[in-house]
Amino acid sequence: MSVDSRAGRETTELTREELIRYSRHILLPQVGEEGQAALKKSRVLLVGAGGLGSPVALYLAAAGVGTLGLVDFDSVDLSNLQRQILHGSSGIGSPKIDSARDRLKDINPNVRVEGYETRLTASNALDIARDYDLIVDGTDNFATRYLVNDTAVLLGIQNVYGSVYRFEGQASVFGAPDGPCYRCLFREPPPPDLIPSCAEAGVLGVVPGLVGTVQATETIKILLGVGETLVGRLLLIDAMTMAFRTLEIRRDPECPACGTREITELMDYDELCGDTVQSGTSSSSERSSGGAVTEIQPYQLAQRLERGEKLEIIDVREPYEWQIGHIPGARLVPLGQIAEEIPRLDKRRETILYCKAGARSMNAAKQLASAGVADVRNLAGGILRWIDEVDPTMPRY
Repeated sequence: MSVDSRAGRETTELTREELIRYSRHILLPQVGEEGQAALKKSRVLLVGAGGLGSPVALYLAAAGVGTLGLVDFDSVDLSNLQRQILHGSSGIGSPKIDSARDRLKDINPNVRVEGYETRLTASNALDIARDYDLIVDGTDNFATRYLVNDTAVLLGIQNVYGSVYRFEGQASVFGAPDGPCYRCLFREPPPPDLIPSCAEAGVLGVVPGLVGTVQATETIKILLGVGETLVGRLLLIDAMTMAFRTLEIRRDPECPACGTREITELMDYDELCGDTVQSGTSSSSERSSGGAVTEIQPYQLAQRLERGEKLEIIDVREPYEWQIGHIPGARLVPLGQIAEEIPRLDKRRETILYCKAGARSMNAAKQLASAGVADVRNLAGGILRWIDEVDPTMPRY
């Protein structure tokens, strides 16, 4: 953990500079000097400094939230910049925590930034989050969403949730007294590989901006104690039709987190959710993924290629992705064409499939296994892990 500290943080009295900086807030009867002082005193933990975390962090810093905790272990890469407006081209290759800290300090030097350059896990989540007033969930995978939710419930603080998928977004506030939590909406994680991440499915760059701005708004309202928040409601955003609607969510008395309180300690959900996005690693060198499909690790594939083994390696990404970079010896068969390719495959030959992060290729691998291909393997983590562990000269996207 790295912490930026500033002298004079012991008092929440507004300085002359802050009175000028926040004057448009202070003019609002619902805020005033008292409310602005409350924002200065507040501590908000933001998990994820990416697409959702970017607008949240920028607006909370500009609003004068006194302390922002940022949890992120990733580095800035070129493909982030289409939507992660907290970072710029000059930050490519640097830790997102460092890039975010520099930008936020430029936005508002009065804000204290506490950076946690680490993966959020069951072993550290409670220690990191316990001194914050609330958590903002800016993650992009189910494993961390369940971890954030359970952490918030156990600590008795609110969780400002957001998620995006292609042209759509969702937002809500979970963990409020007498309000539902994330598990009241989604009791258990979805089956592995059912829902692709943004890395697999894509996302319109402005959609995280829309959802993140809603999250920042809800956070400020909670800290000020004003307005009606999204507690008990799920906001659905469709950017294609620019339609906003809300669904009522009720607290589930049988919810294992906030209802029966069966969940008394945290666990890591990577295996349960089939997520490798956060950890970047699998729990074993090969693990069963259903049917006749197993996973092969990048280093194992590299070793076998180096030995000259004859393997059928199929890239199920789109042609433009293939042009960015591909594994030597592979051939391109986009996922939409995989069914047509099955009759032409040698079903006795070992077949290894890969995509960007592993979800699309797992889909294809299951199709092949169901069609009788004897030995099908999915490359764990896709080409992104291949880049990280085997060929870092290949461009990421």
